[in-house]
Formats: sequence, C-alpha cells, structure tokens
Amino acid sequence: MLLAIEGIDGAGKGTLCRELLALAEGAGIRAAALSFPRYEQTQFADLIGRYLRGEMGAIDQVPVRYAALLYGGDRFESRDRLMALIADHDLLILDRYVASNIAYNAAKLPIAERAELIAWIERLEYGLFDLPRPDLTLLLATSTALADRLVGEKEARSYTRATRDLHEADRDFLSVVAALYGELADAGGESWLRVEPTDEAGNLRPPSDIAATVWGHASLANLAVR
Repeated sequence: MLLAIEGIDGAGKGTLCRELLALAEGAGIRAAALSFPRYEQTQFADLIGRYLRGEMGAIDQVPVRYAALLYGGDRFESRDRLMALIADHDLLILDRYVASNIAYNAAKLPIAERAELIAWIERLEYGLFDLPRPDLTLLLATSTALADRLVGEKEARSYTRATRDLHEADRDFLSVVAALYGELADAGGESWLRVEPTDEAGNLRPPSDIAATVWGHASLANLAVR
C-alpha cells in the first residue's frame, strides 16, 4: 500500500509519518517511509533548496512550471528507490507526494488557470515520469495559524539556516495552499482522508491520537489483519 501524507508546512506530517511507521512495525507489517523533497539526496532537491532560500527570486517571480519540474524531477530521480521500497514492503508512507506539487504551484495562479496546471502536473508525474498513484492520500488539515507556530518550533533544516523558508514565511500564500488541499480532498472522494489535528476545543491532539485515528481507516486496518 502506498500512503501519501499531505498538508501545509508545519502541519505535522513528519511526526505523523513516524507515528504511523511505529504502529505498522508494532503490528508486524513490513513498512518504510520516504520524505520529499529528498534534500542532499538528489540534484533536483538541491535546486529546490535554492528555490526555497529565495535564490531564484520571490514566489511570484519563479515560473510555476519550472518550480513544478523541480519537485517532479526530485521524485523522478528517486523513482528507482521508490519502486524498490514498494516492492519490498506492505506499506510505504510518503511525507509529501504529487499533491504537494499541485497544491503549492496551483496556489500561485488565478483560479481560472489552475485546472490546466493541475492536469499538466499529473501528466508530468503520473504520465511522463510514470510514478505510481497513492492508494490513499491523507490530508492533515492543520490551520495556517497553528502550522505557523509549529514551523517556528522546528529544528534546523539542512537546506536553509532561516527559521522559515520562502513558502513558510508567507502565511497568505499558505492559506491559499490549504484551501486548495481542501478542494483536492473533496474531489478525491474515497482516495483521500481528511484528519483534523485539533480537538473540539481547538487544542492540538497528541500525535499518537492522530495516528490512531488514521490507523483505523479501513485500508490500513486490512493490512493489520493480514
């Protein structure tokens, strides 16, 4: 099974990925995880680092198809690794995948131009690059305000010395990205699962609680009983 975890910067994707991996391993499931972009692992990810440091210009100065090619190229360069992990495991958990490319780049365009770009990215990654489609895409629907606070608590990243990269520093942009993620989840039907990281009082749920909610999804539950 190929599970992709999506959400805006600071949503808690990496933490959830680790929690789910631990649950899978505890259940005796052959599981692995892979995070995109693969900083320090691919040439395209090195270029993504430059982009996110602002070395290529502001968000609205970098052509969207060029930015999308960088992210798609990182996965294409990683395709052999990706396919090997799928072949050797019952569950592969991805921290970001194709939907990130779609949400973050479509958010830069006027609404009327987004559908064309979305179709172009899907043809690029699933068609030309022949990447596998996820069996389930999980949207961690963290609010922009909460995600911004969590970004500020992140440890240093390999690709930047700044507290916030180009995307993380623009809350208005991330609000549009979050809305686009919601639209993708709505359109995706049963192939998407939306999870709220906060309780009814607005408090952040423990990572183990969020992971347990995800683990109860039918497709993952079926893995556990094999």
